[in-house]
Amino acid sequence: MKLIDLAVEKEIADLAFVATVGFFDGVHVGHRHLIEQVKAEARIRNLPSAVITFPVHPRKVLQSDYQPSLLSGFDEKVTQLDTTGIDYCISLPFTVELSRLSARDFIHHVLKEKIHVDTLLVGYDHRFGHNREEGFNEYKLYGEEVGMNVFLATEFQFSGSHDVSSSRVRRLLKEGNIKEANRLLSYSYTLSGKIVEGYQVGRTIGYPTANMRVWERYKVVPALGVYAVLVHLREVVYPGMLYIGTRPTLHEDSEISVEVNLFDFEGNLYNQSMTVEFVDFIRADEKFGTKEELVGRIHRDKEEVKKRLKNKK
Repeated sequence: MKLIDLAVEKEIADLAFVATVGFFDGVHVGHRHLIEQVKAEARIRNLPSAVITFPVHPRKVLQSDYQPSLLSGFDEKVTQLDTTGIDYCISLPFTVELSRLSARDFIHHVLKEKIHVDTLLVGYDHRFGHNREEGFNEYKLYGEEVGMNVFLATEFQFSGSHDVSSSRVRRLLKEGNIKEANRLLSYSYTLSGKIVEGYQVGRTIGYPTANMRVWERYKVVPALGVYAVLVHLREVVYPGMLYIGTRPTLHEDSEISVEVNLFDFEGNLYNQSMTVEFVDFIRADEKFGTKEELVGRIHRDKEEVKKRLKNKK
């Protein structure tokens, strides 16, 4: 997949695309279903396929104080789009000026004149343009005005799910339902960050942890609790037990920490980068009466984590 950044390349020359437009947060199975339709149409027309997306959440551009909840940062999104087999990812900067364009002007002046879209596939529930009141019928008409084919993509039907959307995946993560979130994503949800110095209390109870400062400011952090994870560190994957919470047994602290105990690892981790891949939820965060009760529960948690991670590495 080739990335074209329209913040750098003002025009795309000598190419025409079969494309779709969207934010594609998380690049879940619904997004992948749409992209498969784009690729299929591109093969029919013997043209390159493309996803047109935005590097920053549109609402963040329009409201500077908006705090988006993201399943993927831009680099993560590009990485996941690459796994779909799409030919091009076209990064279109979202601006206030762009937000003011009508759907007709967006199709005419951006998709056709600037990006040279030959064929546009519109997601079944997707709307764009300043007022967002117009839909597929209007898009098709505007496309015909400039010789662009506009098709409505089919909705993805996923067995056992009410719907497939980025919002639903976010809700599942906030509920600690990692397995279902991963099923809708089609891959394991991850957090990446820098290992920083923490309270070092884990060492005193036999479970030293690496405290993570997550790189992506707006990335969704799953529900408080204990998780079975795979830890990607220096190109090696370690099984691990991750804790998200406020350490209520050991501290009176409202700050949420993300810390992981790596199995089969010894060494200094400070200032290194780490990615944790969520496999399963073990239990919710809770306060114990004594440190001994906490340690006993962590022992049981570790055994349960090992069971859940069996054959996963």
